[in-house]
Amino acid sequence: MPENKHKALESSQNIYVVSLKEIDRAWLMVAGGKGANLGELFGIKEIRVPDGFCVTTEAYKKITENNRELNSLLDELAHLNAIERKNISGISAKIREAIEITPIPAGIVDVIEEHLAKFDENEAFAVRSSATAEDLPTASFAGQQDTYLNIIGKAAIIKHISKCWASLFTNRAVTYRLQNGFDHRKVHLAVVVQQMVFPQAAGILFTADPVTANRKIVSIDAGFGLGEAMVSGLVNADLYKVCNGNIIDKKISTKKLAIYALKGGGTIEEKIEPAKQNSQALTDEQILMLERVGRKIEEHFGSPQDIEWCLADDTFYIVQSRPITTLFPIPETNDQDNHVYVSVGHQQMMTDPMKPLGLSFFLLITPAPMRKAGGRLFVDVTQYLASPASRKWVVDALGKSDPLIKDALVTIIERPDFIKLLPDEEQNPAPTNRVMQPSVSQAEIENEPDIVAHLIGNSQNSIELAKQNIQTKSGPALFDFILEDIPQLKKVISDSKSLAVIMAGMDASFWINEKMQEWLGEKNAADAIAQSVPNNITSEMGLALLDVADVIRPYPGIVAYLQDVKEDDFLDKLVQFDGGEEARDAIHAYLDKYGMRCSGEIDITKTRWSEKPITLVPTILGNIKNFGPGAAKLKFDQGLQEAFKKEEELLRRLMELPDGEQKAAETKRMINLVRKFAGYREYPKYSMISRYFVYKQALLKEAERLVQAGVIREKEDIYYLTFEELHEVVRTNKLDQQVINNRREDHKLYEKLNPPRVITSDGEIITGKYKREDLPAGAIVGLPVSSGVIEGRARVILSMEDAVLEDGDILVTTFTDPSWTPLFVSIKGLVTEVGGLMTHGAVIAREYGLPAVVGVENATTLIKDGQRIRVNGTDGYVEIL
Repeated sequence: MPENKHKALESSQNIYVVSLKEIDRAWLMVAGGKGANLGELFGIKEIRVPDGFCVTTEAYKKITENNRELNSLLDELAHLNAIERKNISGISAKIREAIEITPIPAGIVDVIEEHLAKFDENEAFAVRSSATAEDLPTASFAGQQDTYLNIIGKAAIIKHISKCWASLFTNRAVTYRLQNGFDHRKVHLAVVVQQMVFPQAAGILFTADPVTANRKIVSIDAGFGLGEAMVSGLVNADLYKVCNGNIIDKKISTKKLAIYALKGGGTIEEKIEPAKQNSQALTDEQILMLERVGRKIEEHFGSPQDIEWCLADDTFYIVQSRPITTLFPIPETNDQDNHVYVSVGHQQMMTDPMKPLGLSFFLLITPAPMRKAGGRLFVDVTQYLASPASRKWVVDALGKSDPLIKDALVTIIERPDFIKLLPDEEQNPAPTNRVMQPSVSQAEIENEPDIVAHLIGNSQNSIELAKQNIQTKSGPALFDFILEDIPQLKKVISDSKSLAVIMAGMDASFWINEKMQEWLGEKNAADAIAQSVPNNITSEMGLALLDVADVIRPYPGIVAYLQDVKEDDFLDKLVQFDGGEEARDAIHAYLDKYGMRCSGEIDITKTRWSEKPITLVPTILGNIKNFGPGAAKLKFDQGLQEAFKKEEELLRRLMELPDGEQKAAETKRMINLVRKFAGYREYPKYSMISRYFVYKQALLKEAERLVQAGVIREKEDIYYLTFEELHEVVRTNKLDQQVINNRREDHKLYEKLNPPRVITSDGEIITGKYKREDLPAGAIVGLPVSSGVIEGRARVILSMEDAVLEDGDILVTTFTDPSWTPLFVSIKGLVTEVGGLMTHGAVIAREYGLPAVVGVENATTLIKDGQRIRVNGTDGYVEIL
């Protein structure tokens, strides 16, 4: 910032009114977002900005702070929430009236008139609101406050300054602040009074494509006259797209109307003569000139910008520039080459942002080339796509998990210049990824009858040993221990026999589906075979909570108590009730085995069930209400009988075919493999999360010591440090608290972002599509992962803690990981926005015999809670009935 502007901010004698040329970004709290950014624009060479001044937030405070009526109304508003819209409307109207009738102090009016005296007496101005919570990197507040154009004369300008102040309390502005957690009293309003430009054309320029987020494409909306016609939706604008000095797309709209400024003040709507209606609002030369202006402004601000411009007398004037707040950040990289990144969250069923400690822990255990963006992890698949052999492998592998990712990658591959193929001598072979190609043969594991029990036993022994050994570790030695122990965690994930077992179960399932379709014309036959397989730790977890319900059900006092419980110490208070010790012990036993789980469990910082057991209470109560005693065994036995029945049916039908005996024998062998190995698919993640919890408990003890030493304020502060940073803090007992504060704010921003499945190094989000034309009219397409067709009431649930289900409901949610399994016992079908054929929700849906469709884009908004829907888990679509 120029030194003279610093001095102006510190020493201005009249802080109520300041020339725009004296302002820059440091004036945010005085000039508001719009005013601060306009002042900053004056400092960019060759950028033209209409002259003017800013009536600062100090003036707003002067007329509002001691206004009793206003403060009383603000008190009322503070107790409302965004849902109570009727009350918001009434109180907001009273606040606006109170502000507008409050006279502006004479001293402030005098200074406004001094600034106006620098201009011609009949000069026209735009009077524009500029809030302190506006045009920020984290929240744009676009269109929340009012702007008045072509205002002429001192009295009219002063009147419209008051109207701008009042517009801080329009219904839309108040509701927006409530929804985004902004305190009404802490948001103040400045007013920009700026020379009016009378443009032949005006519009908006985005320095990143607002549709695809591609940072290399400038997108320009343009129309005749003032930009208000476009903003208000009166006309369709021309759309021009420019990339590196080349116009790559033009859509010329029919522009029948324009808004122009009247000489005496105000604006008028005029029809455009027919001959001009379909002509370009800007010439090609002007389009390219405007691209250069946009890039210069973007470079100055250091981030993509949303810019309002006017064209008058062949000169572009900039009347606003704000950050584009909706763009997903580009994954970090160290070079300028083109890259393609695939979301880890869509593979792991956890698209929420992870805190820094969670991110760094996941990076410690994965060998994949990972990049961070927006609190999420992405795999850089560029090198795989650069070679035909590995390209086919990675596209097919990811396609099995998520067809939308596959389609997005195919879209990129079809672009001739984005990914350059490697020379022959540098070609990558298909990856020897041990997940896909375990070194142990299938024959070896088939001949080991107890291999699954052996693998599980080894893992459990290893975890118990880690629990014992970590007890004696503290300080830097704890971190050394964790780093030395992580190879044991990796072993259960990458152990050759473990992978061979998983692949044997998956391959057998794929074989059955393929061959039964070919030989018998039956889709997804393996789904029924996979019901109630042994050794599935995740499905056992859901059934075990039914057993907990059985313990509690006979005691009405406990059931009534649990219905009103609010605090996590409820377990200690159970003993006061008849049956309380048994209930407490049953829940404790459940937590001992499964308490390390939670939603989003791959993030070590997420709160585990053992840390917040109240999370399980709604599900326990639902199980008590919806089921009778012995439901767990009943459900398992029912699934087992259906699996055996399906096996018998398939083998009988196969025997009737040519070569039926051989076909039946091959199928029987594959069914045995599914029954023997499919359940183990869920175990490695359980083992990983169990070990995570061992580490987490030890790290939280270190956090307690840091709190006691005054290094951090609360234990959870450590979640905002990486593992390496936390190690250093423990070693030195030193930390800058501002690091924690900044990362908390970053995390809040990341929570508002919707991560893409596939994103490029240009920031472009590639959205895949299902190539399906065989759907009923109005059907919502997805990926079929568990066969069957079911109708029922949709329950749209975004958090497991909010789940109130009745037997027969269909669960509709963003994603499910293993922690959602206890809900599966109550539902009859599943619809998720994220998921693949072998993700946890799909595996458990098949085992429980639930028709399921996953990867349904925007399912939680397209389907309303309580609607009756039909889920076709065989063909992969959902119908709203």
